[in-house]
Amino acid sequence: MSVIFFDIGATLADARMEPDGSLTLQARPRVMALLDALRGVREGIISNPGPGNGAAARAEAALHETFPGRFMEEALVHWGVKDSRRIFDEAVASTGAAADECVFVGEDAQERAFAREAGMRTAAHPVFAFAALESRTVHRSRIELQEGPGPAELTAAVDEAEAVVVQIVSEQLALVMVTMRGAEALNHAGFRVHVRGPVDETAAVPNRDDQAVSAPDALADAPHEAP
Repeated sequence: MSVIFFDIGATLADARMEPDGSLTLQARPRVMALLDALRGVREGIISNPGPGNGAAARAEAALHETFPGRFMEEALVHWGVKDSRRIFDEAVASTGAAADECVFVGEDAQERAFAREAGMRTAAHPVFAFAALESRTVHRSRIELQEGPGPAELTAAVDEAEAVVVQIVSEQLALVMVTMRGAEALNHAGFRVHVRGPVDETAAVPNRDDQAVSAPDALADAPHEAP
């Protein structure tokens, strides 16, 4: 049975350290609907909670407060740095499943590369979790907005498709990540999608749904509001 592991910071949620020392997580756009769609699939966490003896406990408390009833298999929750394949090997071993039945969803390209070294499938955004489960490719793509629907209409169309806006470059150009199913849906909505290479051939990934960055682990590296 397939298992999907998620990074937290900049993937599932945005993190903020509160004045009382607790951690608050705010679910990112489209995440709750995606998790609802994944009911029945085993879900786990692979995330860096940051330094300090209480960091993992603090992150776990915030995780369960933000996502109640989710990520309840303790064996599938892995806290630690993701600077090698080690934590990904440990995650696979905790599932009882084959490595290629496990998916890691995270915004950081280097972390996804380590996960693939461990034999896992990967996705750069939760929207593409099903594509990873089905071994479908996610592509970097361009959309030229010359006539007709503009950026606002594109954002609305993307929210209904297997697609993520990486950057609105101008009123005439948007960069997106998209599966072929997503490209079909956007073409139907009146957008001409120019499909390029696979996402995992580049380090540019969305930290926000409308901004391209090369992001480290945000739960560990967010400015001192987060651990």
